[in-house]
Amino acid sequence: MLTITKDLILPATVTGSWPRPRWFDVSMWGRPLDTCMLDMAFREKFVDAMATLISDEERAGLDILTHGDLHCDDDLAGRSWHHYPLQRWHGFSGDHLQSEVTRSPWLRYPPGTLLNEIYTGWRWPHVTDKIEHRPLDYPKIWRLAQGRTPKPVRFGTCSSQVMGLFLDVHTPHYKDSRQVIWDMAVAMNKELLALRDAGCKCIQIEEPTLHFWANTYGARSDEVKFMVEAFRREVQGLDDVELWIHTCWGNPNMQRVIDNDSYRESFELYLHELPGDVWTVEMTDRNFREIELFGALKGRLPKKVCIGAVSHRSLQVDRPEDVAARIRRALQHVAPEQLIVSSDCGFGRQGCNRNIAFFKATAIAQGCNLVRGELGLPQTYVPAAEPRLQTDIVPKA
Repeated sequence: MLTITKDLILPATVTGSWPRPRWFDVSMWGRPLDTCMLDMAFREKFVDAMATLISDEERAGLDILTHGDLHCDDDLAGRSWHHYPLQRWHGFSGDHLQSEVTRSPWLRYPPGTLLNEIYTGWRWPHVTDKIEHRPLDYPKIWRLAQGRTPKPVRFGTCSSQVMGLFLDVHTPHYKDSRQVIWDMAVAMNKELLALRDAGCKCIQIEEPTLHFWANTYGARSDEVKFMVEAFRREVQGLDDVELWIHTCWGNPNMQRVIDNDSYRESFELYLHELPGDVWTVEMTDRNFREIELFGALKGRLPKKVCIGAVSHRSLQVDRPEDVAARIRRALQHVAPEQLIVSSDCGFGRQGCNRNIAFFKATAIAQGCNLVRGELGLPQTYVPAAEPRLQTDIVPKA
């Protein structure tokens, strides 16, 4: 159900993760958030970092904010994005290198490459018992963010499907990875319902794996059919919140992890078969390939489309004019009332620095304003672009 974007045309946002302030140098490393918040040094840094993030996103002029994934540990290439739930749910133990036998063929890279360094360096718990939900404190994290802004805060979390790529099973409770993924979907659903009950009106499920699976096995394969059902189970009962489905092609340390980055095989699945209100697609880093797929249903799409109008993999900050040109290209195929503008993926996970993230976000907001002005639509105030509020103003001669 559309809640926060129902009456917004061309709203500006970013995908989720945000670079940490340099002074936010603490992590939870598997401990409950409540335990960490008893430590006054952690409490002050975590709360202040959240306030700083919200301030950055508001000053950038974004219409929809995020919590920045600040609860994730500051670890190698953003492993904690997957790892945070696994550290806290029942049924997992240890911290092990994943075996070569069970590592996905998508995630095998030659020695001497950054992706090999990442995927051989990440460690994972083993599945040693039946997986059961334990609190992830998503409601508290959302409250800490939403309590610092009148603008809506979208809460994003890693999908159970992508976590399943990294787990070795060491228990008779599970015969295969499907049972593991299903029980993780059930556990995540409990957390998402608690998040909804706390008042969050917009939830983003990040990286269901249909685009990977469909490109490998085909859109009608048994593997893909199972993942569709697992996603439905993960979001069961969330009909009264705005549900976003985020997809991209990788973001550990800003890296694309898949060579075949086509949405063609999974297009109908994401658009028609998955429950949800918004589908986010990586576009700028792919030079807007396949944007034309949306054209046949222009103005009648069953979901809103959120395009990445800046790349999370490029360190060159985009100009507002660049973003506006990309929006205009998307508008050839997607009606303005069904289009949302974002980044291809998040800026965190050992990604770019905070200054680059900020000005990319500002370019998104200003690019949206340029196109809104052309369409006669109301514009959003962007404090960062206000001439009299620049950090340094050169005096006139």
